[in-house]
Amino acid sequence: MSPTSTSTSASSDVLVIGGGIIGLVTAWRAAQRGLATAVVDPEPGGGAAEVAAGMLAAVTELHYGEQTLLGLNLASARRYPDFAAELTELTGRDLGYRRCGTLAVALDADDRAHLRELHALQQQSGLESQWLSGRECRRLEPMLAPGVRGGLRVDGDHQIDPRRLAGALVAACERTGVVFHRTWAERLAVVRDRAAGAVLADGTEAAAGQVVLAGGSLSGRLAGVPEDVLPPVRPVKGQVLRLTMPRRHGPFLSRTVRAVVRGSHVYLVPRASGELVVGATSEELGWDTTVTAGGVYELLRDAHELVPGITELPLTETRAGLRPGSPDNAPLLGPTGLDGLLLATGHYRNGVLLTPVTGDALAHVLVTGELPEEARPFTPKRFSPATALTEQPA
Repeated sequence: MSPTSTSTSASSDVLVIGGGIIGLVTAWRAAQRGLATAVVDPEPGGGAAEVAAGMLAAVTELHYGEQTLLGLNLASARRYPDFAAELTELTGRDLGYRRCGTLAVALDADDRAHLRELHALQQQSGLESQWLSGRECRRLEPMLAPGVRGGLRVDGDHQIDPRRLAGALVAACERTGVVFHRTWAERLAVVRDRAAGAVLADGTEAAAGQVVLAGGSLSGRLAGVPEDVLPPVRPVKGQVLRLTMPRRHGPFLSRTVRAVVRGSHVYLVPRASGELVVGATSEELGWDTTVTAGGVYELLRDAHELVPGITELPLTETRAGLRPGSPDNAPLLGPTGLDGLLLATGHYRNGVLLTPVTGDALAHVLVTGELPEEARPFTPKRFSPATALTEQPA
């Protein structure tokens, strides 16, 4: 066989291009609905989840202008307890799911005013959050800096370990009969104006009745996708640190703590394992994934202002990853203008949070042809014709 020729592997009902948590949950849920499903990815379970902190923060992540996205975030957050329990029961794996709550704090008068505005927006949106004085914040978390001026306690914002989640989703897919092609998809196969599978890096063609493009920040780079349906996603770099908390004298932190320090968002996510995740920078630097001294310094500096004792902890890992940003910071879910091609990408900073609702929505549309109501505002067709990849978020 010549290097340019292709051979067709067994056909599937659904081919998912991308084996990050979004692609994996889509494949798992599709297979549960009786669809013969395959995933193309050289390293299933990798991607942005390797770096993500795993905050399930529908309330404290609320931003002005994103109230529609809030509805999807809340729908997914409500599903998380049952979703995590189902995944653990199937795979026997601990996902590091913790209902520990979140404390968002202010370090100066400007931050306090901003947090008060956020609290008002949360209340207008029907969300539960409790305003605390600085003293009440420190009573909850004694390691907080003395200068904390107030905060919001949100018991409904939980956390999960994205690496464990990804591993469990790979196992769930395997147990449900999903086939893995552990290679790259070179290009989309289009036959008679319909997506029909993908040509893989090893020269084979994986044929499919429907194709889901779930390649994270790489989704806009797949060859063969017609320009007018190419997803307008871009990489947004995030640097994250991992430290180890001491096990003596009770917990270092008992819940996720976050703040805005000099205009930059910083968060500290304590895992039950003793790991403390500190993040994250947000950098528009294309495909660069370099861990920089400046990024590490800024995260440690801001985290130190919040929790001074952090500089005594062992620094165990520094990583940089790429979030899939979209023009409106919201995901692209469901059918495109090309028959047979669906998208599950552009989740930006909410990929881990939106995992349950994305899997449910994609499985539903793959079986019925219709997006469920909560996913309809996020159809990829809202960006038709395709938005330029360089467009910045509003």
